[in-house]
Amino acid sequence: MVKRVYFLAHGGKVQGVGFRYFTQKRAVEYNLTGWVRNTDNNKVEGEAQGPEDSLAKFLKDIDKGPRHAHVVRLDKEDRDVVEGEESFEVRR
Repeated sequence: MVKRVYFLAHGGKVQGVGFRYFTQKRAVEYNLTGWVRNTDNNKVEGEAQGPEDSLAKFLKDIDKGPRHAHVVRLDKEDRDVVEGEESFEVRR
């Protein structure tokens, strides 16, 4: 079953450590679509869509983050599936 999840990474350090590109790389590996971007308040947010099992693995990776990141909390919220989405993009 395809699902879509909104995620918000709070951290000691989630910006300036390649978090968005790490997220995009993992999404591509798991064949997910969606987007990721930095927020104005030093968090990283995005939406990912794909099979439930792939999303679970992806969110586990994002909860850890790249090597120099420190994720304190990862909030998740289900969203409506977006039809026709074909890629996972890094937004600015």
